[in-house]
Amino acid sequence: MPAPSATLRALAASVVVLLSVTSCQALDDAGRAMGRTDIVNDLAARMNRALELTYSAEYQLGGGRTALIAQDPDRSAYEWPGGKLTATAEATARCDTEGKRTVCTLHAPPAADSNPSTVVYAAAEREGLVTPPMVMGLLTAAGLDPGAVITQSGTTVAGLLATCVEVQQAVENFSACVTGEGALGSFTGRVDGEPVELALSRFQEQVDGATFELPQGAGIVDRRRAGS
Repeated sequence: MPAPSATLRALAASVVVLLSVTSCQALDDAGRAMGRTDIVNDLAARMNRALELTYSAEYQLGGGRTALIAQDPDRSAYEWPGGKLTATAEATARCDTEGKRTVCTLHAPPAADSNPSTVVYAAAEREGLVTPPMVMGLLTAAGLDPGAVITQSGTTVAGLLATCVEVQQAVENFSACVTGEGALGSFTGRVDGEPVELALSRFQEQVDGATFELPQGAGIVDRRRAGS
């Protein structure tokens, strides 16, 4: 089983070390004072563990659109309207759909010591998509901002218990929920200056193998041998 990436491990560690010196507090559901260290550390640990899980998560986007994140120990996929990213032992693929035509470009597969999910997430972020590591980065930055106010609450998302945080700060306000399993439950904020909203609509602890396959009938551009 691939281990979580060094980047994610370092991110989680930085949350523990750097936020331990802060003293700002939020309130938990019972009204008790709770340090931001506790809030962010808990969410960091959940998301880090989730990199090793097998699951598929469907999301509702703004405008009635949908997206899908799926992973098992050896494969990962992120689908959104008009595009798809996959990372398997055979290739890292990016598929784009314009009209009725889909073209998939294949690149070398992830390195043997890397986690397929982190490869897909990095590519997804370049497309302006929300990912769990991106949310953790925003939380970490907010935790290090002495002027930020982080408030915790509990809710249910797609039938799953989740912890939510609302962040108010001078730079950008945002809110996010993380399920007990470590999946991203929801996010409302901005990415590259554009408003983004997504909410988990369905979660399963198994994945249909077809999710990692390229769309049927897609044109293929194979760049694996070229190493590009």
